[in-house]
Order: sequence, then structure tokens, then C-alpha cells
Amino acid sequence: ARVLEIAKRLSLQAARGEAVEEEGCERHREPLKVFCKDDEAFICVICRESRAHRSHTMLPVQDAVQEYKGQIQAHLQALKEDRDKLLGLREVEMRRSW
Repeated sequence: ARVLEIAKRLSLQAARGEAVEEEGCERHREPLKVFCKDDEAFICVICRESRAHRSHTMLPVQDAVQEYKGQIQAHLQALKEDRDKLLGLREVEMRRSW
């Protein structure tokens, strides 16, 4: 959900022609360059070394984006297929009722 929220915000800013601001860590004012898979949050390199995240699984931001993008596209494809099936069933029922 957080990844989607950030992606939507960046897409809206880009569509409006606004300068896309890079999000920064609220505590350290550092760029968010790492994705913590356990907490599902973008963090800075300083936070990565903290006790709170030290034992967590980490990914570079770009790798996390590609991974989640693939998952989202797979879910979207499944939803489109379900929608097509439902529309087909609806069409059959409409014809039957006429």
C-alpha cells in the first residue's frame, strides 16, 4: 500500500509537470535508498543499520519497485480475466431473460 501511495503521488506530480521530489527520511534527512521487506517501508541507509532494521530483509529501491510492479501486474491480469468471465456470464443471463 505504501509503495502504491508513493507511486501514485510521483505519477501525479510527473503528469502535472511538477518537479518530482525525492522523499527523505524524517529522522535523518537522508534519501530513501533501501526498502525493508519486513516493515514494507522505504528507509535510509542510516536506518538500515539501526537495531530496528538490522536483521530485516532489504532490497535496493529499484529492485523493490520492479518486484512489486510485477506482482501488481499479475494481480491486475487476474482481475481482468475475472471481469471478462463475469461480463460473459452477465451477457448470457441477459439473453436468457429476453
